[in-house]
Amino acid sequence: MKEVRTRSDIMATVRIPGSKSMTHRALICAALAAGESRLRDVLFCEDTDYTLEALETLGAAMTLDGADLLVAGTGGRLKRARASENIFLGNAGTSMRLFLSVVSLGRGEFLLDGSPRMRERPVGELVKALNGLGADLSFPKDNGYPPVLVRARGIRGGAVRISGRESSQYISSLLLAAPYAEEDTQIIVSGPISSSPYVYMTLQVMEAFGASVSRKGYEHFSVRSKVHYRPTVFVVEADASSASYFWAAAAVSGGSVTTENVDPFSSSQGDMGFLDILEKMGCGVRREPDGVTVQGAPLKGVEVDMLHMPDMVPTLAAVALFAKGGTVIRNVAHLRLKESDRLSAICLEWSRLGAHVKEMKDGLVIEGGHPLKGALLNPHDDHRLAMSMAVIGLGVPGMVIQGDDCVKKSFPNFWEMWDRLG
Repeated sequence: MKEVRTRSDIMATVRIPGSKSMTHRALICAALAAGESRLRDVLFCEDTDYTLEALETLGAAMTLDGADLLVAGTGGRLKRARASENIFLGNAGTSMRLFLSVVSLGRGEFLLDGSPRMRERPVGELVKALNGLGADLSFPKDNGYPPVLVRARGIRGGAVRISGRESSQYISSLLLAAPYAEEDTQIIVSGPISSSPYVYMTLQVMEAFGASVSRKGYEHFSVRSKVHYRPTVFVVEADASSASYFWAAAAVSGGSVTTENVDPFSSSQGDMGFLDILEKMGCGVRREPDGVTVQGAPLKGVEVDMLHMPDMVPTLAAVALFAKGGTVIRNVAHLRLKESDRLSAICLEWSRLGAHVKEMKDGLVIEGGHPLKGALLNPHDDHRLAMSMAVIGLGVPGMVIQGDDCVKKSFPNFWEMWDRLG
């Protein structure tokens, strides 16, 4: 259990670890490339460890060289599976979705499985698309949900249509494997893509490793076959999602926090948009190429569509408790498919504090400014809920978080950094 101590007028400078999402993608591209890549500022956490170990199972070799990770790639010639090779991915949803395509490039039978919560997170739309491209995936237990049996024999390529509403990771998964398909691949997306900035990130990483992708907005993607990834030196950006908790600390404490290694001008991460929301709520934000400073101020409620930055919803929900008036968060029904049902969990746990929170089908309404009391909160084994609860604890005495070690999923030294805020 973790008791969060209250603090006001925080003045701090912090260095944010590398992006989890970008680390996943860079590891995959480096592992498929022919030759050795050097990855800098890689995030080592529970989720990326699953990706790293799975890539080693497929034949890539990983070596630490100081702070850098050297990846000896396979050239797309993945190690043949032993009889029913098991790849366990815990509750790393990104790893599961991206690997369904990557493993399909190999040969032999693989069973991709995860934690009990992972078995509740759908992948049916992605599996249908992969089978349409010539792969062979099936569900040994519940249709549409892990575990997934992959009878790997390569991916033919061609054209496939897929919805982008449930998860942008489906599109990223298809894109990452497409350069190794037998034919060019066309991906046609139906409807809006949730979290579309993550697809843009995928394209940026792919192109940094030499792949050839053309697109028409986010509706049509074309990937050339046999234009394979090349080994390269790749620097992982600082994680905007991780930075958000420290920006929020400035917002609720009335202090000032600088994230010194975050470049808001060159970043491909959609979660940088959280800075715009903090400005609308009243905070001062200074953006520079080598860092971002947030200055707290009296806060006011906002109404926002969070379709493209759903991971920021728990952080915003924490800040909203200290704002004058209501905050309305819309268009995030897909949050129910994350590490927890985040909408229900936020409503339940914030209510324990005496907060006025209403759960909608696709969002939340939070009435800020009401008196709050300390309580024992359960983050539902969800790293983003736990870190958002830390933000609330800055302004609410007597708040205790049980199962606080779930932050290891994305930010292993979060509590160490948090406790140094002053």
